Amino acid sequence: MFKRLLTLLIVLLPLQLVAEEPPYSRMDMFDRPLMERYVLDELKALRTEQQDLERRMTVVITDRELSVADKSMNYANVTVTYFFYLIAGAASLFALIGWQSLRELRDNTKKMADQQLQEITDQYESKFRQLEQDLKRKTRIIAQNNREIETINEIHNLWLRSQSLQTPEQRIEVYDEILKIRPGDLEALTYKADAAMEIREFHWSLSLCNRVLELDVNNAHALYQRACAYACLGSEELAINDLEQAIAGSASLRELAAEENDFESLWGNDRFEALITQNEQL
Repeated sequence: MFKRLLTLLIVLLPLQLVAEEPPYSRMDMFDRPLMERYVLDELKALRTEQQDLERRMTVVITDRELSVADKSMNYANVTVTYFFYLIAGAASLFALIGWQSLRELRDNTKKMADQQLQEITDQYESKFRQLEQDLKRKTRIIAQNNREIETINEIHNLWLRSQSLQTPEQRIEVYDEILKIRPGDLEALTYKADAAMEIREFHWSLSLCNRVLELDVNNAHALYQRACAYACLGSEELAINDLEQAIAGSASLRELAAEENDFESLWGNDRFEALITQNEQL
């Protein structure tokens, strides 16, 4: 009886500890798993696997080339040997029936042997060229993947760095570095427009949002930032139009708009009030 109670206590104790563990969203920042470190470890592991794959592929293809060369030489040797046996038999027959002279037979035999060897050589040269092209193509793909991994790693580090900066001017410099590495990055342009709004550069922010929307007309965050810029510039109707499209693309922006100070000029506007209170009515 005592052993059963002890076993039951051992089973129920971990369940109680798991139930008392706070959810991830309520854990202290220093108690949460370091997700960035996990991502960097995964990228490092992926790069190592790519390098191992390149080495293994080089070894396999080299072994295959040597094997093909060995087989081709053996095949050529056996083919020529049997060919000369056949010619020797035919020559004996020709000598008996007086069909060809020995000189003609020798010349024809040499010509046919050279032709056969040339065909075999051309065939295997073509195969070797194909193998070489495949090896170069796969090597190029591996090199491109390695460069892409390095680029992703560098951009990820810049995003982490931007999150730790306090001033919008510093963040804009980081976003510019991201855009140098990957020109036309829509997310970097959108965040740069947001930073421009913080330093009250409304026209600059408007221009950045327009660049994003030229490439992605339904980008909800770019529409939201452009609505903020329009509102600060006094274009209330344009601001509300963009805000409607932004909320249609991302409903979570409705709550953000209700607390956005950049929309202060729209407070009291019937369309704006109806737009931000629609969720509460539903």
